[in-house]
Amino acid sequence: MIQETIITSLGKNGYVHISPMGVHVDDDHYIIMPFRPSTTLDHILATRHAVMNHTDDVRVFAGCLTGRRDWPLTDTVVVNGKRLENCLSHQELELVYVENDHQRPKLYCKIVHQQTHLPFKGFNRAQFAVLEAAILVSRLSMLPLQKINSELEYLEIAINKCAGERELEAWEWLMQAVDQFRREHRH
Repeated sequence: MIQETIITSLGKNGYVHISPMGVHVDDDHYIIMPFRPSTTLDHILATRHAVMNHTDDVRVFAGCLTGRRDWPLTDTVVVNGKRLENCLSHQELELVYVENDHQRPKLYCKIVHQQTHLPFKGFNRAQFAVLEAAILVSRLSMLPLQKINSELEYLEIAINKCAGERELEAWEWLMQAVDQFRREHRH
């Protein structure tokens, strides 16, 4: 199973990196698999810690992919790190071992602390659409433009039917990134 989450990682210099990431859940391990080069990878290897932040504010996912990484943070409880201030819950992770790979290493982590801050009331279809669009935006240079266009066209149905202010804002950010990519890669 893969959980779409926000990873916060702290560099030795005190810089907090916020990144959307699909984290693989395997029994007692959470496997973070960043593509190289990666600030998240560098931070976790240096500090041996990361934080999984669970949020229903899809603007964080879209924002991180479109250069909007200034989200309110607060201190963690056990590990030396930061978490999203407005997350529903968070899990503080410790790196257990690394399965090295030249392109995408696997970082096996275990939970050392977890905490719930607010109840999860569920996602609506527009929130799922934003998450899927964010994944497409993260792969703009890897997928054929025709596939991206057709998937976005389908996802937009949910946006038009179910989106609130947050989802509309996140969708707009993502569509701006797609439009810029299209302009830069016209033949």
